[in-house]
Amino acid sequence: MSGNERRDSIVRRLRESKKPISGTKLAEEYSVSRQVIVQDIAILRAAHMDILSTNRGYILNGGAGGNAIRVFKMSNTDEQTEDALNTIVYYGGVVENDFVNHKVYGRVQVDLNIRTSRDVTEFVHGIKSGKSTPLKNITSDYHYHTVSADSEETLDLIEKALMEKKYLIVKE
Repeated sequence: MSGNERRDSIVRRLRESKKPISGTKLAEEYSVSRQVIVQDIAILRAAHMDILSTNRGYILNGGAGGNAIRVFKMSNTDEQTEDALNTIVYYGGVVENDFVNHKVYGRVQVDLNIRTSRDVTEFVHGIKSGKSTPLKNITSDYHYHTVSADSEETLDLIEKALMEKKYLIVKE
């Protein structure tokens, strides 16, 4: 398991846990030293993950899921899908769903629950394997993502990054 995969897995464990997880327990689970876990937590914090250290272990501030939710109106090509999703999870967001407003069918929505770069890779691989096409393709690349995060500040960072990459449709 690579360092990135381990850190993605640690974030997933912290999001799912309702109580702190000790560094020693994480070290045992991933067959690494406790110092490697301490370094992983430092890297995750540098990537804006709000991880708290308690006397009983690490916990993601806000617990399972996110406390803040925002809907982003997006437009990106198929080739940009991976980067757009990775941008969201890099800053600590969870892509809860994807939906479009179709002129005939109305709102069409799918749950995604994309939390990590590994989730992004699996999603993109599923799309590229030819099993299906992105939902956005039925509305000329326009679609919406409901994103949850630990705070409004995290959502602001995600919004800024998506805007800089021109994936976000600004409401007029």
